[in-house]
Amino acid sequence: MSHRHKELESPRKRIDEIDEQILDLLSERGDIVRDVIKRKVENQLPVFVPAREEEKTEAFKKLARTKGIDPDWAEDFLRMIMTASRATQSQETFPIATDKPKHILLIGGEGGMGKLYKRMADQTGHITYSIDKSNWYELEEWAPKLDMVIVTVPINVTESVIERLSGRLKKETILADFTSNKSNPIDAMLKAHEGPVVGLHPMHGPDVQNLSKQLMVFCDARDRNKASWFKDQCELWGMRVIEADPEKHDHVMHLVQGLRHFVALLHGSFMEEYDLKPADMLDYSSPIYRAELMMTGRIFAQDAELYADIVFANKERRDLLIKFFDHHKKLATLVEENDREGFIKEFEGVTDFFGKFATQALEESGYLINRLADRFA
Repeated sequence: MSHRHKELESPRKRIDEIDEQILDLLSERGDIVRDVIKRKVENQLPVFVPAREEEKTEAFKKLARTKGIDPDWAEDFLRMIMTASRATQSQETFPIATDKPKHILLIGGEGGMGKLYKRMADQTGHITYSIDKSNWYELEEWAPKLDMVIVTVPINVTESVIERLSGRLKKETILADFTSNKSNPIDAMLKAHEGPVVGLHPMHGPDVQNLSKQLMVFCDARDRNKASWFKDQCELWGMRVIEADPEKHDHVMHLVQGLRHFVALLHGSFMEEYDLKPADMLDYSSPIYRAELMMTGRIFAQDAELYADIVFANKERRDLLIKFFDHHKKLATLVEENDREGFIKEFEGVTDFFGKFATQALEESGYLINRLADRFA
């Protein structure tokens, strides 16, 4: 062994020892967190408290600064640890929001979202039931004891499934749906059921390990106070809950979902037309374009029928897409006429419209790009 390698041997050994100590401390921390969570569950307290996490993060950053450690890096490190704690909790029990377990039926319980919320409710101590295509006959037996029915089926069959429930639930049962558009399903539920009705939209996919920090949208339809326990339960699962007007929700979702997914199809379809292979494009991509390509590509790793249902959910959404195409033609004219000044004017108009959000977007996307580059570049 050379003299230089011998000089490095001792520091490397010490680094390995420190790394092991770090892992030992993380393991010990995990044991303590699990004990704290157990006590919270026993006392029906929220397992995840966003305000506490923010306080902890700020204190950790200040401490890191006193030790000469980059506070932003320290925040990333701590948040990764807290994320791991939440992942561990997904295998455990959750605090219950009610004195007694509720009886909850999920229609579409074998689908991704149905399975996720059935598991969460089961781990909380509620009593759950599942209906899918093959066991509708069980509804008659279960109906008298049901406190809540959640319809979580594809958009294109949601209203027909709701109609199938007409007159088959007791008046006290809460009827809800998980559809990403709210106005039409709510109207269908109000017609099919004379009891409490709420429109729900969980703003996440079925692949999350738990519901911490996920968003649940509540749309009141009838007797929302009867469903307050479910709102409380969502918060005990660590979710963020917001109240929304159904029409306003749908107006925003036309853009968030319908337009966004169609633009992804436009992007991917154009790449296919011109044989622009993703792997080849990555070789010549900046980190920001890599991030954009990943956001587009992840859509095509999922089900085509799901996205077709989202894009073609209703006439309002399709009308918006037609308006989008008309606007696209307007901007295409700038290219056809080589109108550089017109492009700049349009660009600056959008800059004024975005206002301070553009600065926020620059900061947040910069963070995303740097983390992506650290891990995958």
